[in-house]
Amino acid sequence: MTLFEMRAFRESFARFIMPYKFGIDEISTKVSILREEFAQLHDYNPIEHISSRLKSAESIEAKIVRKQCEPSFDEIRKSITDIAGVRIVCSFVSDVYRVYELLAAQEDVHIVKVKDYIANPKPNGYKSLHVILEIPVFLSEGSVLVPVEVQLRTVAMDFWASLEHKIYYKYDGDVPAGLLSDLTDAAATANELDVTMEKLHRQVRGGAVQSRAIAI
Repeated sequence: MTLFEMRAFRESFARFIMPYKFGIDEISTKVSILREEFAQLHDYNPIEHISSRLKSAESIEAKIVRKQCEPSFDEIRKSITDIAGVRIVCSFVSDVYRVYELLAAQEDVHIVKVKDYIANPKPNGYKSLHVILEIPVFLSEGSVLVPVEVQLRTVAMDFWASLEHKIYYKYDGDVPAGLLSDLTDAAATANELDVTMEKLHRQVRGGAVQSRAIAI
């Protein structure tokens, strides 16, 4: 590839990735507004913290290979929906569903797909609510719909998922069986903590709190 071609590719990639960054900004702003509103006007705030990530060119390239996607920007837009990601960490399971419903109710948010790994955990114990949504991003040339993957989970789920990621990274995916077993046990312990904390939360708030799975 010539220097000119490399520069042209970088410019094209920057143009491609920019709406995803703005999509993250839009969702993060919406969640931050909800968080501040609860902090100012209500006696309880369901949102602990928010984080986000934008896939790198290397990560996108690896996913193109895994999905056997044609390496064109148009095909990548169609096939890869988690380039932009936002993670919302809540105190309790009921908060996860409440925040999801508040986001889904906003008129410019379109829910594309939901995977409820809280109601249906992965075999290793992983739990989280995964939502692919579309949000309009207004650019100088007009608006574009941008997919954003939103993960909603409790503090306990987030702690476990963070530990799992570090373990898989350390062992490059080839984790010893004993450690995998311990990790699964830890997921069960985290779930017990969520159940206990939810019960206490319900008692403190007069029994009005309800956790429920999403009909998919």
